[in-house]
Amino acid sequence: MKKIIHVEGMGCQNCVKHVKEALEGLDGVASAKVSLDTNTAEVALTQDVADTAIIAAIEDAGYEVSSITAA
Repeated sequence: MKKIIHVEGMGCQNCVKHVKEALEGLDGVASAKVSLDTNTAEVALTQDVADTAIIAAIEDAGYEVSSITAA
């Protein structure tokens, strides 16, 4: 299972690193690929992870989520 998250507020590779670490710290997230070019993060899940948990992790890292879609 994968989800695509549109992230607002990233401006550099350090931002990408923060978002990646925030997502990979969640239970159920196997990996995260974060793109500064498209302002998206693609997460591979090992179990269902609530959108609210994903949003909270990204907001705690200092960024905003504009949308989450299943991939």
